[in-house]
Amino acid sequence: MTNVTQSRDRQIKSPVLPDNDWRLLLRLLPYARRSGKLFFISFGLLVPLAIANAIQPLIIGQAISKIRNETTWDFVRDLSMLDGLNLLTLILMGTVIIRLILTAIQGYTAQRIGQQITADIRNDLFDRVTSLAVRFFDRTPVGKLITRLTSDVEALGDVFTNGAIGIVSDLLSIFVMIYYMFMLQWQIATMLLVMMIPVAALVIYFQHEYRKANYRGREELSLLNSMVQENVVGINVVQLFRREKYNAELFRTIRDRYVKEIDKTNFHDSAVSATLEWISLVAIAGVLWMGGLMVLDKTLEIGTLAAFILYAQRLFDPLRQFAEKFTAIQAGFTAVERINDILNEPIEIKDVDDAQRLHLTHIDSAAQGEICFEHVWFAYNDDDYVIRDLDFTIKPGEKIALVGPTGAGKSSIIRLLCRLYEPTKGRILVDGVDIKNITQAELRRYLGVILQDGFLFAGDVRTNITLGEDYTEAEIVEAAKSTNIDRFITQLPQGYDTKLRERGSNLSAGQKQLIAFARSIIRNPRILVLDEATASLDVGTEVLVQDALNRLIIDRTAIIIAHRLSTIRNVDRIFVLKQGTLVESGSHELLLQQGGLYASLYQLQMLGT
Repeated sequence: MTNVTQSRDRQIKSPVLPDNDWRLLLRLLPYARRSGKLFFISFGLLVPLAIANAIQPLIIGQAISKIRNETTWDFVRDLSMLDGLNLLTLILMGTVIIRLILTAIQGYTAQRIGQQITADIRNDLFDRVTSLAVRFFDRTPVGKLITRLTSDVEALGDVFTNGAIGIVSDLLSIFVMIYYMFMLQWQIATMLLVMMIPVAALVIYFQHEYRKANYRGREELSLLNSMVQENVVGINVVQLFRREKYNAELFRTIRDRYVKEIDKTNFHDSAVSATLEWISLVAIAGVLWMGGLMVLDKTLEIGTLAAFILYAQRLFDPLRQFAEKFTAIQAGFTAVERINDILNEPIEIKDVDDAQRLHLTHIDSAAQGEICFEHVWFAYNDDDYVIRDLDFTIKPGEKIALVGPTGAGKSSIIRLLCRLYEPTKGRILVDGVDIKNITQAELRRYLGVILQDGFLFAGDVRTNITLGEDYTEAEIVEAAKSTNIDRFITQLPQGYDTKLRERGSNLSAGQKQLIAFARSIIRNPRILVLDEATASLDVGTEVLVQDALNRLIIDRTAIIIAHRLSTIRNVDRIFVLKQGTLVESGSHELLLQQGGLYASLYQLQMLGT
């Protein structure tokens, strides 16, 4: 347990924060421009809102001055006491109504902007993730991706709805109030302004610490999500090998680390609120003290002092809200930084601009389907090569089997051919064209790949065969019949419309594999690749599939990976691999006569039967 915990501990390091966090906000500006009209409305309302908020203490101060027969505005001075108070009350109520209406409109537009930006970023992030090479997913846990697509993106919405727009509003309110305070009495205004400087520095410090704790907290949350996903997917192994207690203890360890970091964020957030609450009381006391002395010296009127007391209260309200919204901004910065890691992830495999399109031809054309590996080397990590100087040509319509011990590189050859990975050295040609110069969509339509694990999506049988492409009902039924699974599908409760649960959990492994066969065949591929495609089938199902395969591979180039050597006796050639190197090549009979690695593997299997 200690080793596992330490291993996960090493995954969470102190974040290296950017020199200028606000540069991260620039990454969101293209998304904000898409909501330009709403932004204009939202920001345009901030000025009247700030003025309406800042003028209210002045109106109240004027009312007190009117009651005490002190100096008032010209249009109030000549009115009677009752008329003057009524007029000031109407003006005050007008500012309140204006603030209510404008706040509602501004809040609604800000929420609309945030939701639109969140939706756009999530779409772009999803498109980016699905465009990345398989190598990226080899090193990135699924739980981390889910966290970034969900909670991190939600945090970005707060950057605008409760963050950037709100901060501009609060800053504008502060500046407008400071302006009016200096218009009233510059000494008291200066005192309040000086008090704000150390408070602002303290808020910035606490927010910086909040940012670091929030970053670590989100990383721990990613680990939690990864572990949940891993245990749900592998629940059979967890229960069969009684790992519930061990995994629960490991989960609690990560959870405790997550709670610890969240406690830190809550502490720094609360520290800001407590500091501002305390300083606002000190500010009011300072205004009373200085203003009281000036009233006694008859250099300040009571109405003006009352206005300053209200300003002292209100001045720190935007600062408090600023701190709360800055917290949302900091959480958003963390989310932007983590999402940027994905958006900036280079797309390793992409189509070139002048891609030579390889179009499908009629299945009877025997001149299509040549595959050529020219001195291909490949390593998943640095120079740890799993494929070493492979150099061979598969002729159109030829049937080839790849055999060899586990780890020999058989599946890696298929991944390279399908361009899920790029060769480290050398090149791969299909019909004389480098696959780098063929669009990925065209290449993968040209190839029909059937893997050992037939993955199914939630939905019905029909959509799992078509995968969203347009095929007629006759084409779907024909594909099912050609793979001998039409009878099985018609026996399902709703036939082709039968709903499948996640990963096709309401079907057997053999049934899922049969649907995967039909999915590939309906696209009429020129090259058929079978990666242990019949390994999960029972004997009866395998007979049906083998009969279908015997017909499907006619006039098609076929590459077959099989551990059961008895199933590949009739192929044209067998490639024998060892540690990524092609060590033998020939027919079944020829390789047995040579008495090499293939003959040894075959004899071992015969002894085991």
